[in-house]
Amino acid sequence: MAKIIAVCRSKEKGTKKEAVAEGTLKDDYGLIGDAHADYCTHRQVSLLAIESINKIKELGFDVGPGDFAENLTTEGLSLVSLPVGTYITIGGGVILQVTQIGKECHSGCAIRRQTGKCIMPKEGVFARVIRGGPVKAGDEISVCRVRDDSGQGKKD
Repeated sequence: MAKIIAVCRSKEKGTKKEAVAEGTLKDDYGLIGDAHADYCTHRQVSLLAIESINKIKELGFDVGPGDFAENLTTEGLSLVSLPVGTYITIGGGVILQVTQIGKECHSGCAIRRQTGKCIMPKEGVFARVIRGGPVKAGDEISVCRVRDDSGQGKKD
C-alpha cells in the first residue's frame, strides 16, 4: 500500500517545510497555511517520494520530509512515472491532478547549497487540488486515473 509519510507546510516561500499532524487541502488552492498555496497556479501542492529523499540520505546528508519544501512526502508510489494529467486519490476522498514533473531549482535552494544537488528538478511532482479535504501521515495514496495518449484519460 502506498501512503503519505508526512504533511508539511511553511509560512514563507524558499524555506524548509515543517511536518504537521494533519493538513487540509482546499479545492483549486492547495494546502491551507502553506506559502505556496494559490488559486492562480498549477503548482498548488508539491509531492516527493521518501525513496527520493533516501537517495540524498545515502550520500551522508541529514535530510527528511519537508527539507525539499514538498507538501506531501509519499512512500510506495513512483511519482515520477506518472504522466501529467494523472489523477491520484488520498485518504477518504481527496483528489489531485498531476500538473508538472520536476522544476527548475532556484539558486538560493538551501538543499543545493548543502549537498551540491537537489532532487526536486527531476523527482518533485506538482499537482492541482481537484477535491480537497483532510490529509495526514498514514493516509493511503493511489492512482485513480491515468491520462492515455488520446488525452482522454482512462481508469487505472
